[in-house]
Amino acid sequence: MSPAATYVAAATYVAAAVASVFWGLTPAATKLAVGEIDPLTVGVLRTLLATCIVLPAGILLRLPLPRKSTDWRLLVYSSVGGFVAFPLLFGLGVARTTTAHAALILALLPVFTGLFGAIADRRPPGRNWWIGAAVALVGEVVLIGTRFGYDDPGVTLEGDLMCVLACIMASWGYVTGSRVEPSIGTWSTTIWGLSIGGVVLLPVLGFNLDATHWGAVTAVGWGSIAYLVIFPTVLAYVAWYWALARGGTERIGSTQFAQPVVALAAAVVVMGESFTPPLAFAAVAILAGIVIAQRK
Repeated sequence: MSPAATYVAAATYVAAAVASVFWGLTPAATKLAVGEIDPLTVGVLRTLLATCIVLPAGILLRLPLPRKSTDWRLLVYSSVGGFVAFPLLFGLGVARTTTAHAALILALLPVFTGLFGAIADRRPPGRNWWIGAAVALVGEVVLIGTRFGYDDPGVTLEGDLMCVLACIMASWGYVTGSRVEPSIGTWSTTIWGLSIGGVVLLPVLGFNLDATHWGAVTAVGWGSIAYLVIFPTVLAYVAWYWALARGGTERIGSTQFAQPVVALAAAVVVMGESFTPPLAFAAVAILAGIVIAQRK
């Protein structure tokens, strides 16, 4: 491999890792936000405010729009999955379950991403991907088995299912977005996808403004919204689409196994939850799965 190719390969994994960290911190930030702001409004603001930030840049830079109907369709699919359905469903889900549960469910992202990618590519992932996925899922089984229980305070089946649906929609958005990125570029895919989502969600905000007592929102609530807008909604998507387009869904998608580790660490540090030996074992298994899945 040439030095240039080595650099690109390393940068691809770094970009994917950065996106995974930003997304891994999402459950804690969302939990803090929905503690002060209506959950549906949190999901809407996440996309709408991000649109207000990036849309002027897209217009000023004259970023290319899709030229083919197929690319437009992929862009709309990506927007609906990643910028409409995911923030709405995840905000509603986190409000009805715990941060730890949301973190565990985020571990399903690479499974769904790999599945959608395999369907799109019309070929199954390689053997090492399946082995790595199996090892990482063992870690998730331990996580779920040691922390799961619908009699736990703050945990509901409705909330968990909403988080699962959110992960499915996000994975669908990742894969469809990666398919249009080579045609119009990373920034165009992110900015125009966000803009479509913002247009779709604007009426929802109008109908839901009265659900929040805005005068009672503290700096923590606004800071959580700011984080959700800038990092997982804008910067993470740019890094993720760039990495997927260059590393492939099968190899790069498995880095999402790191997200529950980051999310659980945030649950311990930010939300004050305890870190037990089973959680440590699960984290090791998930990281081992990532390493195995990356091997050709």
